[in-house]
Amino acid sequence: MEKIPTERTIYDYTIKQMKALKVHDVAYNRIVGIYAGMLRQYYILVNDWEKNGCPATVESAAGTLKKHPSLDQIEKLRKDILSYSNQLMLNPKSNNAGQIKDDDEPNPFANFIK
Repeated sequence: MEKIPTERTIYDYTIKQMKALKVHDVAYNRIVGIYAGMLRQYYILVNDWEKNGCPATVESAAGTLKKHPSLDQIEKLRKDILSYSNQLMLNPKSNNAGQIKDDDEPNPFANFIK
C-alpha cells in the first residue's frame, strides 16, 4: 500500500507548484484547499479500489452488471480535478493559454501562400 499524502501536504505542494509557475495569488488559496481535498479523496478511492482487485463492474439487484461505484466516483473526481487544475493553471494547456507562442520556424502555410 502506498502512503497517501495528507490534504495539507497536497495543499502545500500545490502552492509550491503554482509559485514555481508564477501563477500563485493568495486569493486562490480557498480553491487550492478544495483541490487538495479532492486529490486526497481520489488517492484514497484509487487505493481502496486497487486493494479490491480493480473491479470494473458489480452485479445489480436485478442481476445485470453495472459500473463499479468506486470506479464511477474515481472518474467523476478525475474530471473535477482536471477542471480545478485548469482553473489553478497547473497543466500545460491552461498555463500557456494566455501566452503568445513565439515561433522562430516559418509557417509552411504562409510560405505556400507567398
